[in-house]
Amino acid sequence: MPLEPTVLLPRALRRWRIRIFVSTWICYAGLYFCRHAFYMAKGDLTEKLGIDAGTLGTIGLIYLAAYALGEFNSAAVGSRVGPRRLLLAGMAVSLSANIAFGFATSARTFMIFMALNGVSQATGWSGNIGTLAHWFRQQERGRVMGVWSTCYQIGGALARGFAAFMLGIGGLRWGFWGGASVLAAVWIAFFIMQRNRPEDVGLPALVDAQEQPDQADARPSSVTTPTRLDAGLLLTIGLMGCFYFFVKLVRYALWSWAPYFLQLHFKLPKNRAGYFSTIFDICGFLGVITAGFLSDLVFGGRRAVLSLLLIAGLAASTVLLWLAGAHSLPMFGLSIGLIGFCLYGPDSLISGAGAIDVGSRKYAIAAAGMINGMGSLGPVLQEVVIGNMYKNNPGDLASILGLLTGAAVVATVLMGLLVLRARQGKCNL
Repeated sequence: MPLEPTVLLPRALRRWRIRIFVSTWICYAGLYFCRHAFYMAKGDLTEKLGIDAGTLGTIGLIYLAAYALGEFNSAAVGSRVGPRRLLLAGMAVSLSANIAFGFATSARTFMIFMALNGVSQATGWSGNIGTLAHWFRQQERGRVMGVWSTCYQIGGALARGFAAFMLGIGGLRWGFWGGASVLAAVWIAFFIMQRNRPEDVGLPALVDAQEQPDQADARPSSVTTPTRLDAGLLLTIGLMGCFYFFVKLVRYALWSWAPYFLQLHFKLPKNRAGYFSTIFDICGFLGVITAGFLSDLVFGGRRAVLSLLLIAGLAASTVLLWLAGAHSLPMFGLSIGLIGFCLYGPDSLISGAGAIDVGSRKYAIAAAGMINGMGSLGPVLQEVVIGNMYKNNPGDLASILGLLTGAAVVATVLMGLLVLRARQGKCNL
């Protein structure tokens, strides 16, 4: 029998929730070890294999296009096969692709295996969100997702630092093989620890307050649990996906190109460039924790309102980066730290807890996949555009940073529309 929102959870269920939290956290963090290695090795790929910035941008474009298409595919396939099988297959293919990168000597080889890596990496977000949707209630989801989403700040920072370390001691090949070894260990742990739903281990299902329309104290702004992907739900998901397009454009631009600019523009050694770029992820860790707790404890689950405030801060931070970061290393570091803090909270709230809230458990995988799939088109655009902008004007960072400012401003406008929609009672956000 399903457990009501106010019922104290049995001890066995609490223990299993810890297992699920840990297994999904290390799964998504582990995927970054096979995602960031390429970005950290860009400088060496230019210096040792002669792959120029434009070609690197094309390789990144192939990965990100495959990732975006894979998100939509994962939304469909994951709903049929379940998160467990989806994630185990995705991790296996990704680590295999990174082993192949270590042997690659041409841009063509990187392009082929980058496509495979992109499709496999795309299983991570929707698969793990689909798992968490069944194990945690709506009223705690902001805090849980706030802490859980540190997987891609901590995972990203560790992956970048680890790749920089492996590049320093083992060279280009071990920059890829080291990450593959980490993900292989994560695969084993995930296989042992993860299950899709409480019912799979003989425990009762959980019920959200929003799934009880007669409950008097349900949130006034909540909508009823969707029974199908109707026009209103698809419009909300579409707006969230467009918002996420511009947020991920900024995030991936800094992930992808900050180490490259630090090495070639600011003349930092490759390992120091990698370590310096983790400022973005470390500050993002603080931002996502803060946003998660504020969304539940201060904003009462109104995730769109908090996201609007933070995304406006993101826009202001990109202006600082544009005006001062192109010519000053300290200001570049300060700016990407502020951007990380303001960006990661809305990133997590909208693509994680927000996707579950608007889609409910029934459509959590589909909503997360569609939002992240639309969002992933932003990184596709930035990769090729920024690569060619820097190739054509190697000393000019200002125009590239201006592009990021424009993206942040548009994201702010879109979030304003989502706030308006939530206040009209048209979406549970």
